[in-house]
Amino acid sequence: MTLLTFIYLIAGLVLLVAGAEVLVRGAAKLAAQFGIPPLIIGLTVVAFGTSAPETAVSVQAALNGSGDLAIGNVLGSNIANVLLILGLTALIAPLIVSRQLIRLDVPIMIGASLLTFALAWDGHLSRLDGALLFACVLAYSAFLIVSSRQDKATNDEDEFAKEFGLHDRPKPYAWLINLALIGVGLVLLVGGSNFLVEGAVSLARALGLSELVIGLTVVAIGTSLPELATSLLAALKGERDIAVGNIVGSNIFNLLCVLGLAALVSPLPISISPNALAFDFPVMITVAVACLPIFFSGYRINRWEGLLFLAYYLAYTLYLALFASGRPLAETFADAMLGYVLPLTGVTLLVIAGRAWHRQRLA
Repeated sequence: MTLLTFIYLIAGLVLLVAGAEVLVRGAAKLAAQFGIPPLIIGLTVVAFGTSAPETAVSVQAALNGSGDLAIGNVLGSNIANVLLILGLTALIAPLIVSRQLIRLDVPIMIGASLLTFALAWDGHLSRLDGALLFACVLAYSAFLIVSSRQDKATNDEDEFAKEFGLHDRPKPYAWLINLALIGVGLVLLVGGSNFLVEGAVSLARALGLSELVIGLTVVAIGTSLPELATSLLAALKGERDIAVGNIVGSNIFNLLCVLGLAALVSPLPISISPNALAFDFPVMITVAVACLPIFFSGYRINRWEGLLFLAYYLAYTLYLALFASGRPLAETFADAMLGYVLPLTGVTLLVIAGRAWHRQRLA
């Protein structure tokens, strides 16, 4: 393992974060100049933009034949988005959850997780699978645009407009500047993805780890930095819908758009490792399902729930460390988590949600 590997990793992460920020700013302001409402920009441009690092890395990995890295990046990002980022955000300030997220977006996230798992069950994602996933994200985006036009939420519009300066008076030739920002953002994303994939593959080989483990940890956390920054800043500013909606929307786009594009451009079907099917996919689905009762119980994420998320992420990371070291304890740990801890937590959360629902009916 050389110094150049770490330079590639750090440079790749910096370029990805900077590229995503520049791309989102330019695209959001350009869309606003064409009269697109701030809420629609937030639901589409911002959601795509915060998933841009995952898209760039997974597509580049698929083109390079590193399928495990592409899969690990998406699975690890989705797990980290909920357990790590929402956990940290809720510790800073308890988060209010909108009813639309509970009734629509979280069920869609669960459905997207189950659909991806079903398509991957045969051990690979083909171009046909990728086309189906990408068609779903197009349908989801169209639905968001139509529904937001019919039911405009002023508070959401104000939050997105304030965050991205969409109500600012445009300067002369502003559209050229915004086009340039989009171009610069894309260049940074492509360059950053090349550096990060190269560094991640070199690190995996040097440490004797699988590309899946590197994708689930280093690459996943790195490409989730835009979501982390967006949600933490939104929580500090009191922008509740951006803080939580950003995570749920990003997870949906990661599964449908990122994996869809990666499978479409890959020269060969993307292979899915048996360990990913046996453990990482079930964990991702469990995390998505766990959002429903937690979000439903009082329509908020309390600090203790954020702490619970963080504890599970630490446990998941511990399993990856044990698995990477090849210790027999990893299998026992995985059986305990899947067979006892997660089901017990699920029952507990369902009881909490049931009591909250009963109290709401009596109120």
